[in-house]
Amino acid sequence: MTKMTLQEINALDQERFTATLSSLFEGSPWIVREAWKARPFQSKQELHQALCTILEQAPRERQLDLIRAHPDLAGRAAQLGTLSPASTDEQASARLNRLSPEELATFTRLNQAYRERFGFPFLICTRENTKESILASYPERLQHTAEQEMKIALGEIEKICHYRLQDLLQ
Repeated sequence: MTKMTLQEINALDQERFTATLSSLFEGSPWIVREAWKARPFQSKQELHQALCTILEQAPRERQLDLIRAHPDLAGRAAQLGTLSPASTDEQASARLNRLSPEELATFTRLNQAYRERFGFPFLICTRENTKESILASYPERLQHTAEQEMKIALGEIEKICHYRLQDLLQ
């Protein structure tokens, strides 16, 4: 991925801005498209905050669609090699691409239990975790309400966006 300056990002038309930054949010270019209207951004933090504000102010259904656009950790997409490049790198950062058959079975079981309980995938910023810390977080999070988990998921998406933005900008 070619790094860009904030000045270059600010100069993009809406279509190119959206295409360039669309990887910040899985399958949800609408956030980036909306953020374009807030240009020019004076800092990476200001751009990130604008993106997060759009996400936080979005209707609940749109937020749920964004959460549901994320793949399961070590799930089917990872096994088939169909994750986005960013998701592939992020899951690898937590060594989820190097699971034993037993660990993979555990992730599969926990992902299924989580999806059955909440109706969306388990989200966590893998760059801030290890496979052990991720596995350890499932039992606690499975005790939460759907509203608590939705709020946590959106917070994790904001962290993921932060790291992806860092990767993109010089």
